[in-house]
Amino acid sequence: MSKTPLVSVLMPAFNAEKHIAQAIESILRQTYPHFELLILNDGSVDQTKNILNQFDDERMIRIDLPENQGLVQARNLLVGAAKGDYIAFLDADDIALPNRLQLQVSFLESHQADICGGAYDSLYEARGKLKASKQRYSDADIRALMTVCSPLCNPAVMGRAEVFKKHPYQTGKDFAEDYSLWAELALAEYRFANLREKLITYRIHAKQTSQVQNSETNRIFNHSRSAYLTGLGMDGEFFPKSIPLAHRLKRAMPFMLQLNQRIPGISVMANYEIYARFQFRGNGVLTPFTRLERLLVAILASLRGSI
Repeated sequence: MSKTPLVSVLMPAFNAEKHIAQAIESILRQTYPHFELLILNDGSVDQTKNILNQFDDERMIRIDLPENQGLVQARNLLVGAAKGDYIAFLDADDIALPNRLQLQVSFLESHQADICGGAYDSLYEARGKLKASKQRYSDADIRALMTVCSPLCNPAVMGRAEVFKKHPYQTGKDFAEDYSLWAELALAEYRFANLREKLITYRIHAKQTSQVQNSETNRIFNHSRSAYLTGLGMDGEFFPKSIPLAHRLKRAMPFMLQLNQRIPGISVMANYEIYARFQFRGNGVLTPFTRLERLLVAILASLRGSI
């Protein structure tokens, strides 16, 4: 009889008094029962600790740090303490849907991927508005989209524990530590997937780390992206950004063709999304022509990758 996998859900928390109770409850109510919830209180100076004291559940394991160590250190401490076969992430301001763990365990147990994210709703707290994510689901599309964005939502990710223990989050990559890790794992040939089912509600608010540190995030992201492109055997200094038509024909087209050679199986829609970053927005009456250009390049690139 096969062993039922244990999932370690990791939740770093720093001054998370407003949302952490809802985040914890969303895990404790999961349909999949075989989990441990590790919460690291990273030197919070608000009521986070008192809120944690209100929970009495044997599945919860707490780590309290007297002083703030930062998100990268917090994540690595949690990974080191995890005992599960799989590691799942949820930040202290997000909400897991009830069947999130069950869906991801079932998928990972089918050995189709090593790292698995999924669809989600973004909750814009100031407006109370929900917006559904637009994901790409295949390994090839996820790897390709790493040239322009982070195609996995970190708090919706679950993966094999040995992957995260072998590849810790990188010190100095704060604010873009998730993207930097995905790029490293992609170059190490781990397999990715996004589930089509919604797994979490991802909260967006003014005090969120990714909203506060935009400039530093961009710097770290660009550095990691250059390293990723170099690792693929491409020019690490040239990546998708708006350039004139003549330059697109001279440089962007070869970029797309080379990317599809390096990563076979990229879909037309993923190529379409990547090539759009080479174009300018707000083209007015020329918009139909830029869209046609984008589509033709996307089809050509996908055909090249299938040869």
